[in-house]
Amino acid sequence: MSQQPSILIVDDESGILDTLRILLRKEGFEVATAQGGKAGLEQIRSGNHDIVLTDVRMPQVSGLDILQAAKEQDAMTPVILMTAQASLQTAVAAVNAGAFYYIQKPFSNDELLAILRRACEFRQIRVENRLLKQDIRRRGERSSVSRPIGKSRRFVDVLRLVEVVAPTDSTVLIQGESGTGKEVIARSLHNLSSRADGPFLSINCCALPENLLESELFGHVKGSFTGAVRDKQGLFAAARGGTFFMDEVGEMPPSLQIKLLRVLQEREVIPVGATEPIPVDVRIVAATNRDLEEEVRRGRFRSDLFYRLNVIALELPALRERRDDLVLLIDGFLQDLATERGDPVRVLTSEALDAVMVYDWPGNVRELQNALEHAVVLSKGESIEPVALPERITRRRKEPLVAERSSPNPSLEVIERAYIMWVLQSEGGNKTRAAEVLGIDPSTLYRKLSRYEEQSANV
Repeated sequence: MSQQPSILIVDDESGILDTLRILLRKEGFEVATAQGGKAGLEQIRSGNHDIVLTDVRMPQVSGLDILQAAKEQDAMTPVILMTAQASLQTAVAAVNAGAFYYIQKPFSNDELLAILRRACEFRQIRVENRLLKQDIRRRGERSSVSRPIGKSRRFVDVLRLVEVVAPTDSTVLIQGESGTGKEVIARSLHNLSSRADGPFLSINCCALPENLLESELFGHVKGSFTGAVRDKQGLFAAARGGTFFMDEVGEMPPSLQIKLLRVLQEREVIPVGATEPIPVDVRIVAATNRDLEEEVRRGRFRSDLFYRLNVIALELPALRERRDDLVLLIDGFLQDLATERGDPVRVLTSEALDAVMVYDWPGNVRELQNALEHAVVLSKGESIEPVALPERITRRRKEPLVAERSSPNPSLEVIERAYIMWVLQSEGGNKTRAAEVLGIDPSTLYRKLSRYEEQSANV
């Protein structure tokens, strides 16, 4: 809020507008006025105001309409309603709709100014609270576990799409192998959206049996089944104003797929045992490691639900497809582990780094994180030796990387491969030094060696 708080006054009587404008400007307010509800709506939609002061009874557009519009524009805006014909019913409706205060005409200047000062304090506290939450969230995002890290072309393309999609309310389907960071991307979508101040809730759709999953998602009413001793709010309702992340949505039973489709179509849920729907205001982000198009073809997943989920599709590459990001991820995870444990930051020796760089990482980023934690726990010094890594990573194939067969007219690729292996052998197997001699980036060398290994395995 600015040092000079701004206030919008909405009333259909010009005399009241003039009187309040003069009074409040003398008290240091920046004042804007609108004669009538329609003009008030235009003012609200065209600018930001710290406080809104509006009459209740106006033709065409009422003060309650102004209240709703102001809250939609900025939920933190205090709205004060004025009326000459106060009624308990209207007062209750105003409070339920989020009014800050309800004042009856005629009122004294002192009474109004006291209410406005409290509204200013309320607004300031809300703004500071939001800034504090944003700061906490930013600090959390500095953790390599909770924020996406990468510079490879495919991963950067994903991050760019996230930035474009995040401000919208469109449903997003994230696809990728297990461990590629689908929840991290979902949280980025939430944190970059207008819903960032709302909740981020998540559920793994294959972690619960069907009956419990239905209750968790949609809620239930008391007595709807054995053990339902009280009403329970479902996650769709609990995530109101925020984002609901549904992981492994491809594992959802057919009966619940129908109910999820209703949520996406009607934006409402019916709790187990209830008859009346409950409106929900939530953005849905779903994720799966399955090929849902193939699941649709096989009749395992509803085609109408797939198209409702697949409004915006994000495909996360496997870690083996973004080896350029390995060093960044390693540095980030080792820094996080050092912070958590209160230890100095450990580093991989060149031999340990070689092993990490040529490994295929079938478990993707999650496997890398766990392997580094394993290595940190087993390492005694500041350097991580290969022996501290899980055995599956340091285990090497016995097949030679270069086949011994030769051709009288070798291709350029064969010559390049032979030269690279000769340089590597000359440098005693040290890939970092070999890359320097070859004049290429180490990640490029690792990719070439990985491809050679795959070719040798397929021979």
